[in-house]
Amino acid sequence: MDQTSHPRIYVERTLALIKPDAVHKAEEIEDVILKSGFTILQKRRLQLSPEQCSDFYADQYGKLFFPSLTAFMSSSPILAMTLARYNAIAHWKSIMGPVNSIKARETHPECLRAKYGTSDLKNALHGSDSFHAADREIKFMFPNSIIEPFPSREDTEEFLSRHVNPTLLHGLSEVCKHKPLNPCIWLADWLIKNNPNKPQICDAIVEEAE
Repeated sequence: MDQTSHPRIYVERTLALIKPDAVHKAEEIEDVILKSGFTILQKRRLQLSPEQCSDFYADQYGKLFFPSLTAFMSSSPILAMTLARYNAIAHWKSIMGPVNSIKARETHPECLRAKYGTSDLKNALHGSDSFHAADREIKFMFPNSIIEPFPSREDTEEFLSRHVNPTLLHGLSEVCKHKPLNPCIWLADWLIKNNPNKPQICDAIVEEAE
């Protein structure tokens, strides 16, 4: 098959919020998240002030529902999570379902908002709309975060093939040759001594230099 038929899919991060109306179901929702192939990189429970909610939803400022939204989101604790997986932003949005929970029960009855939300406003969950939104929202909820792209699977495999596997195969060959009593410890010591990123300086060379 032509290599161009395999798109390079990059791991993304997205912000997920479990809103005040669904925090009591957080354990169930987290279970769905993990079973959907996400890794939860960061998690914190917090209660936002109305001012913080206004800043977080700044793009919604001026809309009729904005006061109700900020009042609701600051009414009690929420759970914020940074999720990661391939195509995380779109996948999390599809799992959440339509914004209006009532309509979601008609069109997407298996989605999370259909199960845990009760209205357009109280719809249980939030997810980032785009990569730039995810970057801003993750930094808002986790101020010390450093957002960097994950390497693709192809890049990871290439790195292992070029920089890790040759040294590891050499070490395993040495284990077979020496047959130590504790091969794991022996191999660990061998890898430390033969780390290609930290070449050992031979004593003879040091003496010659002196």
